[in-house]
Amino acid sequence: MSDNEARWYVVHTYSGYENKVASNLATTVENRGLKDLIQEIRVPTETVTEIKDNKAKEVERKIFPGYVIVKMVMNDDSWYVVRNIRGCTGFVGPSSKPVPLSDEEVERLGVETKSVEVNYQVGDSVRITDSPFEDSIGVVDNIDLQNNSVRVIIHMFGRETPVELELSQVEPLE
Repeated sequence: MSDNEARWYVVHTYSGYENKVASNLATTVENRGLKDLIQEIRVPTETVTEIKDNKAKEVERKIFPGYVIVKMVMNDDSWYVVRNIRGCTGFVGPSSKPVPLSDEEVERLGVETKSVEVNYQVGDSVRITDSPFEDSIGVVDNIDLQNNSVRVIIHMFGRETPVELELSQVEPLE
C-alpha cells in the first residue's frame, strides 16, 4: 500500500451532526481544492419502511449514528482539515494515527460497490473455475448481479443439480 493511495477512514461526530459534518467537509474540500486528497464523504444510510397508524412510510435511517466515512489520502493536511470540521470529534483509531478500514470491512459495509460484468447469460454453457466443483461444465440457470451470484445446473450422479456460485467463479465455454 503506498502512502498516497486513498483509503476509507471512519470519522466520529457528535450524534445528529453526521450530515452537517459531511456537508461542511464537502464545502471545505471544494473551497480549498482538496479533491485529490479527500475524494468521497459518505453518511451510511438505509431505507426502512415504518408503519404508524396503519400507514406505511419510507424513512431513511442512519446505519451508524455518530459516524461519517471518508475516502482520503492520509497526510498532515487532510488529517487537519477533517479533524477541524465543526461537529467532528476525531478519527476512529488510536489518537496519533487513524486506522483505515480493511478491504473486507469496506466490502461488508457496502461503502464501495464493485460492479461485475459477466460475459455469459442464462442458458449459456459455462465452466466452473473455482469451488469444489472446479472444471465442471454446466448451464447458467440464474444470474443475480445484486448479490454477486450465479446458479449453474451441473450433471452429478446422473441428475441435474443446481449450484450457487459467485459470478467470478464461472467462465463461458469457448
